[in-house]
Amino acid sequence: MSELKTIGTIKEISELQSFDSGFTKCEFVITTDEQYPQEIKFEAVKDKAEKFIKFNKVGDRIEVKFNIRGNEYNGKHY
Repeated sequence: MSELKTIGTIKEISELQSFDSGFTKCEFVITTDEQYPQEIKFEAVKDKAEKFIKFNKVGDRIEVKFNIRGNEYNGKHY
């Protein structure tokens, strides 16, 4: 799958979340730079989560490169 990207301003950054399995993540919301701005929630995982929190803050304008992932579980798609 090809990489997608969007540009926007960081509106929110969550605390770094750590789980018993050792998995870490950080959720963040950006407001896109479009005629009709959208608020989009992303999450950075593992080592990228720590780097995201370290180098970004609310109000920063950033470019987010992402891949879309989906999954089916018990007949429902996520």
